[in-house]
Amino acid sequence: MENVVLIVHLILALSLIAVVLMQRSEGGGLGMGGGGGGAMSGRAAATALGKVTWLLAIAFICTSITLTIFAAENASGSSVVDRLGVTPPALNEPASPAVPEGDLLLPPAPGDNAPLVPTAD
Repeated sequence: MENVVLIVHLILALSLIAVVLMQRSEGGGLGMGGGGGGAMSGRAAATALGKVTWLLAIAFICTSITLTIFAAENASGSSVVDRLGVTPPALNEPASPAVPEGDLLLPPAPGDNAPLVPTAD
């Protein structure tokens, strides 16, 4: 069923592109510079191509929503790593404290001249 909806979706996409390209130009971007009528003025009469464009667009959106629902149903709630069957390295290591010990968080003493060297723990 998903493949049928996908094929219909692709046909609708190509048809929508063809119908939009067949429509008459309004004489420039947003009807500017082309004289009377356009997107910035009153409504123009609905042509047959305009109605077909709306129908194809509505059908395209419906198939998009249907494909999204199919994808959500097929998602098993697991990640790609779970599908591979490999446990991530973080799960193999023992739990370590998230915050370093209290002595490591304090600044050096005023008389301490030792250089600050980070440790690779």
